[in-house]
Amino acid sequence: MTPLSRRLLLASAGLGAAALGATFAWRQGSKPPPSAAAEAFWARRFPGVDGAELDVARWRGQPLLVNFWATWCPPCIKELPEINQFYGEAKGKGWQVLGLAIDQAEPVKAFLKKTPLDFSIALAGAQGLSLVRELGNPAGGLPFSLVFDERGEISWRRLGVTHLQELRALAST
Repeated sequence: MTPLSRRLLLASAGLGAAALGATFAWRQGSKPPPSAAAEAFWARRFPGVDGAELDVARWRGQPLLVNFWATWCPPCIKELPEINQFYGEAKGKGWQVLGLAIDQAEPVKAFLKKTPLDFSIALAGAQGLSLVRELGNPAGGLPFSLVFDERGEISWRRLGVTHLQELRALAST
């Protein structure tokens, strides 16, 4: 190999490495747009327990924990006090929590009289199970929780009971 061809080979390798580095940096700096399921979620409105409509778009740009639950679901009922405690601890850091009941208004109202919750509760009704599936829970099981990050994208999912320590860890990252 001649000195000129060796220089050309080294120069080509250097340019290739620079191009790879630039591509990597560009990809890291540009955030992908939210998924179709996340975008569809942000466009939704749900009836509140009090009858007023709740527009989830008001929380976009903040971390949002969404918990799908039902009054007839014992594991759901078990986790709600810990989710409520998490909300009390994390709201000062900008976190919001939304409980979406896969239920009718009357049983939810009766439950909330016995077990008041500090975070927002809305009714997803029977169509909430379709929403659960769209958001990454193909089995449609409850309880189901997910976190939307500041970009509006889903950053965490949990099928089954969530625990306070797990939620605290999410808020500290």
